[in-house]
Amino acid sequence: MARAKVVLQTPGHIKKDDFVKVIAGKDRGKQGKVLRVFPQEGRLTVERVNMVKRHTRPTRQMQQGGIIEHEGKLHISNVMLICSKCERGVRVGHRVLEDKRKVRICRRCGELLDK
Repeated sequence: MARAKVVLQTPGHIKKDDFVKVIAGKDRGKQGKVLRVFPQEGRLTVERVNMVKRHTRPTRQMQQGGIIEHEGKLHISNVMLICSKCERGVRVGHRVLEDKRKVRICRRCGELLDK
């Protein structure tokens, strides 16, 4: 009997449309915009980072088969959020404002990362 895969949800300190820097793996040092976040898997996709090739055959939707390149998933721990003020990868903190709103802050300069 096969075991069910145990999935741990990681804290969501990175969201869609954030700018991140890859800190580990073959694309280390590259920067890009987050296209999609998969919180249940703890992974995300970054624009033009971790490009993978897929060999596809012709179908009705795609008349032309061939090799298609698209972004692969990265683990959330392998990226750092880029602060717009510091212009470098920073750790993320959280703060509750006076209007009871929880926002992300830059640990280096204290700048609000959520607009």
